[in-house]
Amino acid sequence: MHGTTFLEVHGVPELLAPAGGPEPFNAALAAGADAIYCGLGNDFNARRGAHNFDDESFSAACRRAHLAGTRVYVTVNVAIATEEMPRVLELVRRAWELGADAFIIQDWGLMAEIRRRWPEVETHVSTQANVHDARGVAWCRDVWGVDRVTLSRELSLEEISRISREGVELECFGHGALCFCYSGVCLMSSLAGGRSANRGLCAQPCRLPYDLVDEDGRVMEIPGVATQGLPEKNRGVGGTRLLCPKDYCTVDRLAEMRDAGVGSLKVEGRMKAPDYVLSVVGAYREALDALASGSDDEGAVAARRRRLKRAFNRDFTESYLWGRSDNDMMSYERSNNRGEIVGEVTGSRALEDSVVRRGGGNGGRERMRRHTRADVDVLLSAPVGAGDLLEVRPSDDPTQFLTVNAPADAAAGETVTCRAARPMPAGSLVRVIRSQRALDEAARVADKDVVRRRPVRVRVVAQLGKPFSVELSCADGSASARAEGFVVEAARTKAVTAEDLMEHVGRMGQSPFAPVEWDVELDPGCGMGFSAVHRVRAEACRLLEEALLAPYFSRRLDRGTVPLSSGELDKGTVPLSSPEVCALVVTPECAEAALAAGATRVYAPADELSEGAWPEGVVPWLDEVCREADHARLDPWVREGEPVAVGNVSELALAAERGAAAEVRSCVPVHNVSALRALEAAGAQGVWLSPELTLDEVCALAREASVPVGLSVIGRERVMTSEHCVLQALGRCVHDCRRCGLRRRRLSLRDIDGRELPVRTDVNGRSRIWSARPLDATPQAAELLAAGVSRLMVDAQLMGATETRSAVERTVRAVEAARAGRRPAPRMNGATSGHLFSGIG
Repeated sequence: MHGTTFLEVHGVPELLAPAGGPEPFNAALAAGADAIYCGLGNDFNARRGAHNFDDESFSAACRRAHLAGTRVYVTVNVAIATEEMPRVLELVRRAWELGADAFIIQDWGLMAEIRRRWPEVETHVSTQANVHDARGVAWCRDVWGVDRVTLSRELSLEEISRISREGVELECFGHGALCFCYSGVCLMSSLAGGRSANRGLCAQPCRLPYDLVDEDGRVMEIPGVATQGLPEKNRGVGGTRLLCPKDYCTVDRLAEMRDAGVGSLKVEGRMKAPDYVLSVVGAYREALDALASGSDDEGAVAARRRRLKRAFNRDFTESYLWGRSDNDMMSYERSNNRGEIVGEVTGSRALEDSVVRRGGGNGGRERMRRHTRADVDVLLSAPVGAGDLLEVRPSDDPTQFLTVNAPADAAAGETVTCRAARPMPAGSLVRVIRSQRALDEAARVADKDVVRRRPVRVRVVAQLGKPFSVELSCADGSASARAEGFVVEAARTKAVTAEDLMEHVGRMGQSPFAPVEWDVELDPGCGMGFSAVHRVRAEACRLLEEALLAPYFSRRLDRGTVPLSSGELDKGTVPLSSPEVCALVVTPECAEAALAAGATRVYAPADELSEGAWPEGVVPWLDEVCREADHARLDPWVREGEPVAVGNVSELALAAERGAAAEVRSCVPVHNVSALRALEAAGAQGVWLSPELTLDEVCALAREASVPVGLSVIGRERVMTSEHCVLQALGRCVHDCRRCGLRRRRLSLRDIDGRELPVRTDVNGRSRIWSARPLDATPQAAELLAAGVSRLMVDAQLMGATETRSAVERTVRAVEAARAGRRPAPRMNGATSGHLFSGIG
């Protein structure tokens, strides 16, 4: 860990801004970001669709940032394949030498390699690593020595406050798009279309329309549900974007976040345009500065809120901060930009049609196209600026919206007339969805080399007979420089004044500095030419630039060693003679059915294990979510000397502490040998591999393992886990999950292609969504067993006893066939091989 935190030094959180390329980077810098996170190249970061940076543009960006006093963090927040590790490490080495201040990392194998090779490199744990309690943060501190942990977005202020006592700098989500699923454990985009969120290519399926359907495939009507006796906020809410949260906004809660111990406030948006970055970062800069100064006013607060509403947003929520995950946080009606409502249509007038003639050249046929236009009158409830992009959306048919531009600046209460493609009905709501002023401001700084000047204290010394000198000191005390020039002589005509020197030394031109404080020591009667003064000032600026950049010029990282691979640890691969057919079940009846069908190892989720009469030896299957409140129900299942499947690094830490035989579930992804070794060293005594791996990758990892390796071969894969209960959309929440009748039904989400994804909500109110098609990898049993995959899992969480028995029997027969040298049965009709033969992007 490196030094004191930003919060300790400045008294407010660091403002961390996104940059998907050089133009948004400049926008973030101009807006006042304390740090900027970005990707180098397009292969190994969680926003591979962004423009990102090449080496030249990254080096230049780092220089601009460091001169302005801003840090630069490089995102390497994806899962890494074994063969990619040398390339990723070379990227890290190169980025460090080009000027990166820290790296944001998801993959535990990459973390292990960086910490082992280059302990001087600052490392931050990504939110993709799914850390959300004090024990998990302490594990990151004690095992890896990381400098910062980025917490899950779902955490409350109370939880953050508890975690902050661990002494690790915390980065928390402050503003922008919320994922529906806990970050790092979402497979929906991957299993639906091969675009993995864990590889930076999420297709955002959570923003698409879905129907909630019952056991018979009937759509459950959202708007027309029974509401008698329920409060208004719990009634049917309408809309089809059942997985689409509103955007997070904490601009009004910065004091509470500071007091909770938030060290860095992250603005989401590496896929966002420069005008968005400028507006949002600028608003938070003003709010944090007001917090630091202890003074603010209602007008400034209102202006910030307006600025945020006129940047892209799906409306705003702060529900998670208060421990809520209700309908108030969801944007069921739409997943696109809502902007800010600024008025409504009062009338429209169709204009005379115009006819446009096209074609007809070279003997071709001439076509005529008729264009209808209209003037639309809008009564404003809020001001607009000339050129602002306005959305006009009819209330009776919102799909028939259109966009127009504001013709001029206008105040609330005025009526403006906008030229539109067609008339719009009176009463249509009008929103600003993009600010022309923000676009202009972002364009102004897009390609400038200096977009923010660093405050400096200036000392000028002009003493007769001595060299004229200018000393510049950064206001934050980070660096200083002094330049000397000509020998000061007596004035031949008019003597210079202190004001003269302040004016001419203060002309810092294209330098990245701005004077904020002066100290002029001037003998009476001094004379000098101002061009000579300018040269000394320019030299002082040059020397201060050198001093600020010097720590980066001397950086070098050794590239000598290679990543961990076979041979560095003794291997103990489970031999072909001892494969285990495993079953993950949710009822004692299914456990009995699995055992009767030949399963040798049975697992069950902790909540289900706590109820009913279970057979002896069932292994607890702990959640992928482990927050402070989950300890009471999960921790008792972690027992010395007994097996337990852990879904989170917090549970792994507890297992290591108590001496339990921890098996790491696939939601703690192992995509490379380094991760395998690192988790083994951290106490893993078994590993379940990710469904995102190909058959070749699974087999390669199994051959390297010194602990038993497992893979799910039959059943549906969990693709999402959310804190928000999907069933709340029906408006029937009784706020007591144990009494909820809907929770016990077999409901599904139907997507736009007609595929049905089962959804279940557990007793804690968390929803899990499963893939539309079941997996059947039993035809590959021979290859898996030969490579050392010794545990083949039947995921029967959605199965009854009969289905469980059938699935286990199928797996047993596949194992027997493989061991006898026969080909197992072909894949079941309607089943998929997952990613075994089609890797993720």
